[in-house]
Amino acid sequence: MPMGKRELARLERRLITTLTDACETAKSEIKGFTWLTHTADLNALAQTLRVTWVFETLSDRKLAQAGAKARVFELTAIALDEAGIDLEPSDHTVRFDSVEECQRAHDGDWQKRLASRGH
Repeated sequence: MPMGKRELARLERRLITTLTDACETAKSEIKGFTWLTHTADLNALAQTLRVTWVFETLSDRKLAQAGAKARVFELTAIALDEAGIDLEPSDHTVRFDSVEECQRAHDGDWQKRLASRGH
């Protein structure tokens, strides 16, 4: 049975809280990491959830993908679990991006960038 509006709102608030915790942890652990965001249709979470981890530069993003990807996936998994979402992070769910790339390709317009990347 699908969740009602109230349950979906509660789920969204829990997810925001747990992802904020993951973000704060990552800021102190992962070089160049600045912030994260998520998009999802809460009625189809498994198919639509995208958590985008944003780094300052393209170089920082590439270093993180090479050396901190497991930690990013772990922090995402903890956040999802604490929010009560039974979903394993994957390359489909977790995205890496950078402020530098957004600035170059979308003039810093994150809404446009996230929409264009199939989020």
